[in-house]
Amino acid sequence: MSAVVEKTEQIVDEILEVYSEKTLKKRAGHIAVKDSPAGSDCSTCAVKSNVKSIPGVMTARGCAYAGSKGVVWGPIRDMVHLSHGPIGCGYYSWSTRRNLAQGRPGVDNFVPFQFSSDYQEKDIVYGGAQKLEDICREISGLFPLAKGISVQSECPIGLIGDDIEASAKKMQTELKLPVIPVRCEGFRGVSQSLGHHIANDTIRDHVLGKGKLADPGPYDVAIIGDYNIGGDAWASRKILEEIGLRVVAMWSGDGELETMKLTHAVKLNLIHCYRSMNYIARHMEETYDIPWLEYNFFGPSKIESSLRAIASRFDDKIMENAEKVIAKYRPAMDAVLAKYRPRLEGRRVMLYVGGLRPRHVIGAYEDLGMDIIGTGYEFAHADDYKRTIPQLKEGTVIYDDVTEHELDGLVKKLQPDLVGAGIKEKYVFQKLGVPFRQMHSWDYSGPYHGYDGFPIFARDMDMAINSPTWKLVKAPW
Repeated sequence: MSAVVEKTEQIVDEILEVYSEKTLKKRAGHIAVKDSPAGSDCSTCAVKSNVKSIPGVMTARGCAYAGSKGVVWGPIRDMVHLSHGPIGCGYYSWSTRRNLAQGRPGVDNFVPFQFSSDYQEKDIVYGGAQKLEDICREISGLFPLAKGISVQSECPIGLIGDDIEASAKKMQTELKLPVIPVRCEGFRGVSQSLGHHIANDTIRDHVLGKGKLADPGPYDVAIIGDYNIGGDAWASRKILEEIGLRVVAMWSGDGELETMKLTHAVKLNLIHCYRSMNYIARHMEETYDIPWLEYNFFGPSKIESSLRAIASRFDDKIMENAEKVIAKYRPAMDAVLAKYRPRLEGRRVMLYVGGLRPRHVIGAYEDLGMDIIGTGYEFAHADDYKRTIPQLKEGTVIYDDVTEHELDGLVKKLQPDLVGAGIKEKYVFQKLGVPFRQMHSWDYSGPYHGYDGFPIFARDMDMAINSPTWKLVKAPW
């Protein structure tokens, strides 16, 4: 065991020793230190994941409602997504992820709005079926261009046993409009990950295969699991179309119900966020014989390798186009690296995010000469860590559903130059004097994907670390 690994393991042990024996036993399995070089597996990195958080120990996880409404369904722009329950969940989830979408707000783009059934005490007592049906009628009357309604259930709906399926079926017949019930009550499962799965299943049952592609072609693809945060999906789509592919549907950033119905006719599904959308990709592979490929458009190195992997699934024409696109953008990427790498070389980064980012952004940071010294997921499964660990260097800390105490301790003891996490962590570390980037919604910046996004990513990391502000605030160390 190297000295770096031994020292880091000692730090982890010191952080965990404050717990009771029972809590220590549970949490110790969620944190590991990689004991081998990048590109290899780790003999001691079996990270425990996808289990319930410990009551009383702070967690940054979201719930099943957050996974369905906030991630999978919410970014679909031509539908109204109804938060069915008390106002709090809907209000809290309103526009927090910056899923950009085309169209006129309130006409054919409903992403900027929050629709809630605003459950009251009497609805809990007497049930809300009639209220739900009245709201569906109101939505249909106020927004005649809406292509459908999704009913995103909050906790009380499941607790009182409201039959949203019956109400949705009745309204679909009456309004001649898809009304899709989604059983994503927040108490289901251990995190928002189950909400992704539930949402995928409802799309499978109510959307997929319901349309017919008029002019199928050999280069038809779908973007799966890109939520267009700050325009990410647009940046990705631009590259794919530039190499000659046709993007038939986007799931679900700037997505449309009508195009998502056609996805069963594409030749390849390109999946960006594996955790949230692998379920539907596997279903299409099994049912429609559509292969899927995970890709990564963060940073020039990963863009190039992903473009070549995508192109290899098609013919010589697409492969040649991919090389032309890579050559076209390389000078611009080299210019970005020449400007920012000298300012960021050797800086140490700790990450704690959800979905794909704890592993997908590693390459972008490394392109800038930065080192990842710790990374982890809020709601990962074992297969996420299997995909992540080979990308990490020896001595990197890997943590799952890390608690507030653990993350605070790791940052203070490992002393990173930058922390990339969510809004719950942002102000804590900034007040400690630690540079921070909000890696869920890009801190109101973006895009970060593709050739359009990397210059913005590099600028934002430089701005965070090298801001003269930090001369006025000292970190604890």
